[in-house]
Amino acid sequence: MCVRRDPARSLRWSEVLSRNPYPHQVPVPVRRLPNIATALTVSIGCLAVAACGAAAPPSVQAGPADTSPTTSVRNPSSPANPINPTTPTTSIVGPPPAVGTTVILGPARPLTDAPPTAGIGPPASENRGANLYQGITTANPVTAAHRFLVYVPHEADGTTMVIDPTTMKVIDTFRTGAESHHVVPSWDMSTLYVAASRGDLLTPIDPVTGKPGAGIPVEDPYNLYFLPDGSAAVVVEEGNQKLTFRDPKTFAHRSTLQTTCNGINHLDFSADGSYLVASCEFEGTMVKVDLVTRTVVEEITLDMGVTGKTARNGHAQPQDVRLSPDGNRFFVADLQAAGVWIIDGATFRVTGFLPTGVGAHGIYPNREGTKFFVINRGTNIVGGPPRGQGSVTVLDMATEKVETTWPIPGGGSPDMGNLSPDGTQLWLGGRYDNEVYALDTRNGTLIGRVRVGSHPHGLTVWPQPGRYSMGHTGNMR
Repeated sequence: MCVRRDPARSLRWSEVLSRNPYPHQVPVPVRRLPNIATALTVSIGCLAVAACGAAAPPSVQAGPADTSPTTSVRNPSSPANPINPTTPTTSIVGPPPAVGTTVILGPARPLTDAPPTAGIGPPASENRGANLYQGITTANPVTAAHRFLVYVPHEADGTTMVIDPTTMKVIDTFRTGAESHHVVPSWDMSTLYVAASRGDLLTPIDPVTGKPGAGIPVEDPYNLYFLPDGSAAVVVEEGNQKLTFRDPKTFAHRSTLQTTCNGINHLDFSADGSYLVASCEFEGTMVKVDLVTRTVVEEITLDMGVTGKTARNGHAQPQDVRLSPDGNRFFVADLQAAGVWIIDGATFRVTGFLPTGVGAHGIYPNREGTKFFVINRGTNIVGGPPRGQGSVTVLDMATEKVETTWPIPGGGSPDMGNLSPDGTQLWLGGRYDNEVYALDTRNGTLIGRVRVGSHPHGLTVWPQPGRYSMGHTGNMR
């Protein structure tokens, strides 16, 4: 079939580079932004194979790294086509080291002392008013044989690197598709998936071996979530402004919700699983989706006026979304507002705003559910610059106030990630600095800094404790 493409997505690398305000950086491929011209060019593109690429075969074929902006579907994830990682060395001071080089200040620890749960499977709903995150400390028997590893997808070069967190060394690299954005645990915690939006591909990883399997063709998987009851996968097609509901195992198509949410990006679910709240990055709005009717029922615009900030693009730029521990409110990180919005779930109205740091992007709860770690990317410019004012802000969820902020030593661009199984470390991709950070969650000390590939994005640490995964980089319950 001919994959629908926006003309803006057909830019050559040289054109992207010429538009990048930081040409010393490897450019990030242009995201697929839908417009009217797409519909007008579909029929022409499907007739002119050269303009749209060859039709996707029933089974995706292994091939070289996908760096062409015009490629539709490839299978860059075959185990028979690995990339040998750079042999890592250790360095404490000096110039930026090569890929795989580490600065080691202390090892990570797997979760070994927690008893297994009786089994997995969510209740029909969570207890509203209780702490949803408290107690997510017990290892799941499904993950008993899973290797303790960190998986790092690369937005620019379409590969995923694997780090051994006990040595902080890169131990493997394999192709996972153009614009590999997030590594996502399946709902039943048996498989990890690398979501590659431009490659139109989900690459499964066996967490027992840490090795990839054959890629699964799925259109525009920028992000991936799972309904709290495990009944469906939710593929976030950011470039197409769609939420596509698919079989959680085979990813066969079931239904699609076409929205007008420009840059639909991150989301989280209500405590009872009846609706979700999603961010619209490229227009500064939030939408509420009824999961019974599969319709958008409410939309709000985030007012930058209350933040005291001036947006570079004229509007707010909401990113990660996280339900509050009591299940009543949603916390939304905002790249332009340099902080976190608080939205009441029932009324769907903004009730507060907390300044955190430049380029607020990700939100992760601690194991006790008493704190949120807000990841500040250090810049509100998509694409750079490197060595920005990257930091992690700690929110006290009892008072909903800033407790402290931990800057990345020497600057950086922390993005998405997750905690180590025991909760003592926070691992984050340095998106514009080609590195990964490990921070001590007790005091913010930088434990390690590992050089990786170009534009590391939504890394995950695996295994995680919990009953089930709602996707993203490991949103556990």
